[in-house]
Amino acid sequence: MATPALHEMSDAWLVGRASELVAVAQSSHLSDQLDAAHEIDEILAEAQGRGEPRIVGQLLRAAAVVRIVTPGLVDLSDTVLDEMLAHCRRHGLLVLEAEAHALRGRRYLLGGFEDKALSEVAGGLAMLEEDLTPDPVMDKRTWDRLLASALQSTGLVLTQLGVYEMADDVLARAHNAIRDSANPHQIYVHLLNRARLLIGWGLRLERVGNLDEAAERFATASAIATAVEGPFRESLHPGRRDRTAAEQVPVIGAAHALDKPGAEHIARLWSLRELAMYARELIIVSIALSRCLEMEELPQQALQVLHDARQRLEHDTSEPTLMLCLTREFARMSGPHGERTTSALQTYANALEVELWLMQEARTATLLTRRDHERLTRAHGAIAQQALQDPLTGLPNRRALDDRLAALINAQTHPMAIALVDLDGFKVVNDKHSHAEGDDVLRVIASTLRQALRGDDLVARYGGDEFVVLLPGAPLHAAEAALGRAVEAVADLPSDLSRGVTLSVGVISVRPREAAHAALARADSAMYVAKRRGGCQVAAVEVEPSSDA
Repeated sequence: MATPALHEMSDAWLVGRASELVAVAQSSHLSDQLDAAHEIDEILAEAQGRGEPRIVGQLLRAAAVVRIVTPGLVDLSDTVLDEMLAHCRRHGLLVLEAEAHALRGRRYLLGGFEDKALSEVAGGLAMLEEDLTPDPVMDKRTWDRLLASALQSTGLVLTQLGVYEMADDVLARAHNAIRDSANPHQIYVHLLNRARLLIGWGLRLERVGNLDEAAERFATASAIATAVEGPFRESLHPGRRDRTAAEQVPVIGAAHALDKPGAEHIARLWSLRELAMYARELIIVSIALSRCLEMEELPQQALQVLHDARQRLEHDTSEPTLMLCLTREFARMSGPHGERTTSALQTYANALEVELWLMQEARTATLLTRRDHERLTRAHGAIAQQALQDPLTGLPNRRALDDRLAALINAQTHPMAIALVDLDGFKVVNDKHSHAEGDDVLRVIASTLRQALRGDDLVARYGGDEFVVLLPGAPLHAAEAALGRAVEAVADLPSDLSRGVTLSVGVISVRPREAAHAALARADSAMYVAKRRGGCQVAAVEVEPSSDA
């Protein structure tokens, strides 16, 4: 099938196609994974050319995930994750930034750096536990899906670390986020993650002798595995729709077998073992298969299944807690003459398990401490920032503008433009609707204006419905073009967001050693030129405008 002309496709199509490619990469062979990575890079380049920050952030996420799951590309995920973090910080995309931390934690686990993974997920948790305000430019469904994705990525890393209680809480929040907004694929992924969490939790409980609680976890995982069949059929998983998820998804098939081990699962588990792409899938399927074989009095085959899994995963560090479960299962099956004993060696092993359980609790405490530290650090930074931030729009305030403008003028060696922006029709919004609705319009327009400009440009609230833009290094013609794009972006906003408000912009080039108040006065005069010309436009003024301009 011919690749579509990307420049003709909508932003929504780019994001949707990237989601399809992520699903392919997570469940396909290497050649398909490499093809997916190549296509996502092309889509990302197209989005970066368009410059819409939220779309770029989502596509950077997709590019990172595909690299993390593709052998040979894992190391290349570092650069993408760095870019994703920097992009999200620059544009205030807090939820996507939190997910970038979770993905970096997942990347660290692949390299065996558990402590670093712990720190990354703690930072992401601190962000996700803030008082998150939905992005006013996004519809509720898109916002909910982004939040759910970040929570699911965080829950996945917590599951890998064996911090099951906290992972359970995070995935419960993800469920709440997608309850009314998810598509079938997101529901399928969420249920799969929940089943996987419960299986790992059950195996961990078995290791310290909590067999009844473990059985409850396995039973719930099996019930979830049954529930996943509906959304699976409509998901993006590149499998056959004439076969069940239990026949094609290793964790789903294993969930049923762990709940009620028996001969009826054996043939299917042999097939699922061959489909296992990740350590978690191979470990879970191998343990489930060995138990079914043990039930059929085939201990040597059961032991061989576990031995093969250990050999295949000898150098894998991505699932430290599940690897201990696999080792424990192998040791149990390898007891003297295949018998379960209560020897001194087993007593010693049980004591070690209790110690490991306590160490796991210590890891949870460490995670909570680091999360709280990150939360306090962010809160301290927020307090310091508030003195320089407009509370309504989140933009720099008049004080921050004065400081930045003075610094730029004092150090000016290159062209610099300054623009004054006034809202057309804003008074009507306040008079016809309410001041609360006027505040919503101000926030949306401030966000749109910020996103339409470069990362180095400063957009500040000047007062009321006026904004000032500083464009360092920009000649007048370049500043005029950039601000023209901002005017168009605001004009193109849906009417329920902008209430028909548009921008009148006056832009001038700052003269060498010109006083800040003089430059602002000239920009203000230029803005009135745009007003008199009908508004919704940019007036770039080289010299002082005449009174009849």
